Amino acid sequence: MDRQVNAPTGPLTGMRVIELAHIMAGPVCGLMLADMGADVIKVEKPTGDDSRRFVPPEINGEAAAYMMMNRNKRGIAVNLKDPDAVDILRKLLAEADVVIENYRKGTMEKLGLSYEDLAAINPRLIYCEISGFGRTGPYADRGGFDLIAQGMSGLMSITGEGPGRPPVKVAAPISDINAGIMGAMGVCAAYSNMLQTGLGQRVDTSLFEAAIVQTYWQSAIAFATGNKPEPLGSAHPINAPYQAFQTSDGWINVGAANQSNWLRFLDVIGAPELNDDPRFSSNALRIPNLPALVEILNGYLSQDTTENWLRRMEDAQLPAGPVNDILQMHADPQARAREMIVEVDHATAGRIETIGHPVKYSRTPASIDQAAPVLGQHTREVLAEVGFDDARIDALIRSNAVIAA
Repeated sequence: MDRQVNAPTGPLTGMRVIELAHIMAGPVCGLMLADMGADVIKVEKPTGDDSRRFVPPEINGEAAAYMMMNRNKRGIAVNLKDPDAVDILRKLLAEADVVIENYRKGTMEKLGLSYEDLAAINPRLIYCEISGFGRTGPYADRGGFDLIAQGMSGLMSITGEGPGRPPVKVAAPISDINAGIMGAMGVCAAYSNMLQTGLGQRVDTSLFEAAIVQTYWQSAIAFATGNKPEPLGSAHPINAPYQAFQTSDGWINVGAANQSNWLRFLDVIGAPELNDDPRFSSNALRIPNLPALVEILNGYLSQDTTENWLRRMEDAQLPAGPVNDILQMHADPQARAREMIVEVDHATAGRIETIGHPVKYSRTPASIDQAAPVLGQHTREVLAEVGFDDARIDALIRSNAVIAA
């Protein structure tokens, strides 16, 4: 649906956020808040967020990675080595509801912008910190990277085709993305409390914790048994069959784990006798005999196309779906109907597509109205809002304290 640019309607309309974050985890946090209506002002260094240089791919000279992470935000560029720029930032933070930062530990303190510094001038401020390992503990001084977090969290030990194979990273930067989402969740919780008490607080999460919470099932198994779970490919650790199977022209995911679905599945593939096999008659028996079961089921499913199997399974009300590539997902009618693929106009890249907001609100809908800013696109606008006149802004630009597009 069409919505007026710069007129947010989401549940966080009225929230002012200053984003001092780069590349991914912090920007995802800001992106989530911006989609929900917050006025997110992204503060970049004079050379811009490092993701501006993550090319290829690019669209008319603009990095696709940067544009994905920073839509719906306004952007200013300041040189934090200049005292005037730090003063600008302090003025912005004195009037903000939220600040997001993902610098290494100690950076904000050196600038005089620690939580304690800012709480003294703005006790309502919510100070969201997203780091590699959190601000406490023996790893607090370490930098954070998705690959390292995935490995240390145990995720890479349970991802891949099977035991004895090399460790496999989840292809998407899941700890970065999840840390940003958890940061946004924490901000919303702290904001609710602030509206009741008038007091802000620190919100501290990390890539490490964001990856750990992806291990709920496998951690439950380890807590209960004392054994380390192993990778299972697309299979499920406690339900079977619940995985991808090969068809004559691709792959299909089938969730036939509970007994009623298992029996319907056997009817669909024309193999009801498999339930009489003592290895497969219950889920508890299918799990230890999964390799044999998969070999048998692949033999049946490889005799027809994914499309034909999906039609039969839908008729039988069986959980099933294709294994889409990313382009197929972009074209999926459900993704389009749910506005998960949307278009925005970028100042230099033109009309571009981006991923939509994943939560729908009946009264305060989220909206994606603005593409990512070019470097310094809103510097003049934002400085004017906090009291700088044109002459002062011109002087700051001439001194290179700020960059304006």
